[in-house]
Amino acid sequence: MANAVAEGAQSSGKVEVELNYYVDAESLSSYDAILVGAPTYNHDMPVDFKNLFEDVAVQGISLKGKTGAAFGSYGWSGEAPKLILEIMKNKFEMQVVESLLLAKYTPDQSMLNGCRDLGKRVSESLMNRA
Repeated sequence: MANAVAEGAQSSGKVEVELNYYVDAESLSSYDAILVGAPTYNHDMPVDFKNLFEDVAVQGISLKGKTGAAFGSYGWSGEAPKLILEIMKNKFEMQVVESLLLAKYTPDQSMLNGCRDLGKRVSESLMNRA
């Protein structure tokens, strides 16, 4: 899913995309957009994501006004991307792209196309703000 989102963002040819498995809180301030792909475990986001967001808050790192989006996979419930969007929007005052992509288990081609579209929309929103 993350590869498809990155593909969509790069399709404009006007944004630089960096796909990371792990980032530290300090590095988030250097990005214009932050897109998070998260699986749902036990009706929640993984603890690594919680720790990252807590570090951002504790260190007083401003993400205000940055573009944010979330997507993910799940087996039963799918809460993680919703929780991440809520934190981005309400805690960090980010401008979230309100298109929640949730794939049950493994994403099909339609879901991957949705991921590409999400990446493209985020890229376009960044270009429109410049």
